[in-house]
Formats: sequence, structure tokens, C-alpha cells
Amino acid sequence: MIYRLIIFLALNFGALAIGGIFTSKGVPSDWYSSIAKAPWTPPGWVFGAAWTSIMICFSIYMANAWPEVDNKRLLIVLFAVQWILNVGWNPTFFYFHHVLLALILISLLTLLIAFLLFFYWHELKLISIFIMPYLVWLLIATSLNGYILYKN
Repeated sequence: MIYRLIIFLALNFGALAIGGIFTSKGVPSDWYSSIAKAPWTPPGWVFGAAWTSIMICFSIYMANAWPEVDNKRLLIVLFAVQWILNVGWNPTFFYFHHVLLALILISLLTLLIAFLLFFYWHELKLISIFIMPYLVWLLIATSLNGYILYKN
């Protein structure tokens, strides 16, 4: 269990690190500071705290899912797609400023995490609690992205 947890922590925090390269330059940019943001946009520090907590929980989820799920190939494909969508959102939004494409990416990511929750619920039962913060945060993040697209 510990070995699997370390692997998923490394993969998930690697994704955050790659995304952070684009976020750290994007948040203070003239472009981001000038766009209309949702009134429910949390302060900047919340994003770091939320993503750290989410990736710890998601790593616990994946480390526990691995021995329980029969079709490991499907689980890895879903995880890989999740990883790509997660990493891809940051440069799409903060570097390229493609707000619509970013909304599509984060919507697909949200649907994928919801799929993981419900598809594996029967096998994982209470372990599924560990993926719920990811889904809740993605619903919020998707709404923030959607607001920016609508208002700008």
C-alpha cells in the first residue's frame, strides 16, 4: 500500500508541479488580473491548499483502487487521461488564454472524475470518499472557468 501511495503521490504532485509552472506566471499576469472573475472566486492561497489536499486524497483513492479493481488497464487509462487533462488545463488557460478550450478540458476532467466515482463505487465503497473532494473542487473550478468565458 505504501509503495503504491508513493507512486501516485509522485505522479499527482508531478502534475501539480507542471501545472504550477504556468499558473505561477499566469495568475499575476496582466491578462488574468484584467479579466472579470466570478464573485465566488476564492483567494489565491485557497487554490494551493485545495489542490494539495485533493491530490493527497486522490493518491489514497488510487492506491486503494489498484488492488480492488479487476481491469487495471482501464483504471490506468482513466488515470492517464485524467493526468493529461489536469496538466493540460493550466497552459491552455493561463499561457494560451484559450478560455473556451480550457472550459472543455476542465469539463471533460470533471466528467471523468465523476465517472471514476460512480463506476468504481461498487468495488471501492467507502474509499470513494477520497475522490469526492476532487469532484467538488472541479465543479467549482469549472464554474469559475465558465464565468470567465461568459463575462469576457
